Amino acid sequence: MGPPIIAFFNNRGGVGKTSLVYHLAWMYNTLGIRVVAADLNPQANLTAAFLSEERLEEVWELDNLSDGRAGKTVFSCIHPLRKGMADIEEPELEHIDDDLNLLTGDLRMSLFEENLASEWLGCLRQKERPLSITSAFGRMLEKSGKKCNADIVLVDLGPNFSAINRAALVFAEYVVVPLSPDIFSLQALKDLGPTLSRWREEWKECLTKNIATDLKLPSNTMQPIGYIILQPSIRFDRPVQAFQRWILEISSTYRAKVIQSKMQVSTKDDVNCLALLKHYQSLMPMAQEARKPIFHLKPADGAIGAHSNAVQSVYQDFKKLAMVIAERVDLTIPQ
Repeated sequence: MGPPIIAFFNNRGGVGKTSLVYHLAWMYNTLGIRVVAADLNPQANLTAAFLSEERLEEVWELDNLSDGRAGKTVFSCIHPLRKGMADIEEPELEHIDDDLNLLTGDLRMSLFEENLASEWLGCLRQKERPLSITSAFGRMLEKSGKKCNADIVLVDLGPNFSAINRAALVFAEYVVVPLSPDIFSLQALKDLGPTLSRWREEWKECLTKNIATDLKLPSNTMQPIGYIILQPSIRFDRPVQAFQRWILEISSTYRAKVIQSKMQVSTKDDVNCLALLKHYQSLMPMAQEARKPIFHLKPADGAIGAHSNAVQSVYQDFKKLAMVIAERVDLTIPQ
């Protein structure tokens, strides 16, 4: 059995999803957990957060020179299958830190979108090649986790209901939904819940009649384990009335549309809310400039005075969130 695969997904953009995955990956690494961070967003924003421009240019240039057959990106893995030449390649991970590795994103992933979109119906009709193509991302994630003996795989996805996201999500054991307290996130939840449910049921149908006996297709459940609210401009210890309204509505909509529960609870008692993350003000650009997570900022990076105290607060916020998620997925944190 491989490490738990947790997908961070919202069909709405601009909710801080990539930053969340980036900081959680570093936090788990800080806590002694072996992590693979997988960038399956065709925009490759997570990859850009981890790698310098110079290193990113080296990685992508290697792929370009080899026509995608000998590089270190997601596209390298799926290139042979996309061309009909062979199955996926063994993933080559980018080493970021002790026990932290990156499955590198690639802007050319969007070229695989058409393949995935056209093969979904073939999966439902139990054709072998469509199953092989649709399961490519999932098998790549499993191979990545096993390759470095990871304890957890965190997956960053694009903000849409694309065929790429569907193919990745059907292999995720767990789904976390990042949100903002606004009408856009509320509307996104109303669409997200039924879509995840439909994809889950269709994939179960594929698995019950799997004719590709040489493919290991795990029956992962895409289990929603909660949502995280990130707000860039207010304090969550005293949220203004307008935002409090959206938080309440998000809580009830998540229960109704995502986990399909009619139970009514107050926001503070909502176990589905994994965290309400505060605004980090000028710390985020400081961290981006230093190319490190906020909670690793030092005085030499500019984190002095009040900023130094804020860095410690961010550390506690993400440590608490990491512990909550670990509990939901039965992951043991070393003491």
